[in-house]
Amino acid sequence: MTAQEAIVHIGGYTAETDGRAEGIVAARRDPVSGELTVLGTVAVTPSPSFLVRHPALPVLYAVNELPEGQVSAFRVAPDGDLDPLDVRLTGGVEPCHLAVAPDGRHLFVANYGDGSVAVFPLDAEGVPGERSDLVRHEGHGADPQRQDSAHCHMVSPDPDGGPLLAVDLGTDSVYRYDLDAASGRLVPRAPRLRTPAGTGPRHLVRDPDGRRCWLVGELDATVTGYDLTVDGLHQRVRVDASGRVGHVQPSEVGVGPDGRFLYVGNRGVGTVAVFALAGAMPELVAEVDTGGEWPRHFALAGAHLYVADERADMIRIFRVDPDTGVPEPVGEPVPVASPTCVRP
Repeated sequence: MTAQEAIVHIGGYTAETDGRAEGIVAARRDPVSGELTVLGTVAVTPSPSFLVRHPALPVLYAVNELPEGQVSAFRVAPDGDLDPLDVRLTGGVEPCHLAVAPDGRHLFVANYGDGSVAVFPLDAEGVPGERSDLVRHEGHGADPQRQDSAHCHMVSPDPDGGPLLAVDLGTDSVYRYDLDAASGRLVPRAPRLRTPAGTGPRHLVRDPDGRRCWLVGELDATVTGYDLTVDGLHQRVRVDASGRVGHVQPSEVGVGPDGRFLYVGNRGVGTVAVFALAGAMPELVAEVDTGGEWPRHFALAGAHLYVADERADMIRIFRVDPDTGVPEPVGEPVPVASPTCVRP
């Protein structure tokens, strides 16, 4: 592998969750052209539906989205191969998201099935130890099918050391927690954010300046902007996630590195919506077809956007225009079975 190439890892659903993947796939990325060359499955592990990298070490973490949830850790070789380090039970059901603390000392896991947040200390090599905390959310939302109970969908540590944000689809809430680093336990910080009933908050992204964040509602197809302050999250703006007619179920949300454009993946209509953030309200400037109907996840890497379409069994590559922020497709879709997360 040359200096001009990088490795991307792709998570997906395996047979344990009715998917077609075998585990974690590695691909070689050309940063100039954006091209991906699939290298094959480098870790056979059940339903690694979301992946995250350690901020300083060559370690990759995956949730195993199972009824008895697990988190797996792997050491990453230069060629993208994965060497298993450890597997830990999350203490919850169907974990779907995870994140590493900015200092690399703790791993946080969102258990969707039972609405809980797990914490694992990480040693100097990035290996997770015994779970140090498990906090379970309580309650329900307005939708009797999707919000019958708590369903934690994302954990977001603050890059500047502020509270951890835990997004819960089932209770229409974003919880805030301080981490007691000595004990590895979470301390609730009031108040928690309550979104409008039936929002079904899924994922959020923080602006590069850290002063606001953007939250997508999976159930009501919205994007809401919040100011982030020491007192909590304060709503600023709220817009539709898509300009298309039809079923819209937002998935991933991201902001470009310069903070000028917001990107939202929309399942159902199969698009990535692009919003300019220069004005008081986000302005929908483009909505790009991804070539499939179920863009589950995407990642920005350099000049390119990589979209994982779970049901179309593909990764679609786009080049992002630096002036307009609009993605343009590059080449043909890359075949990958049941992809749910693409991690440059």
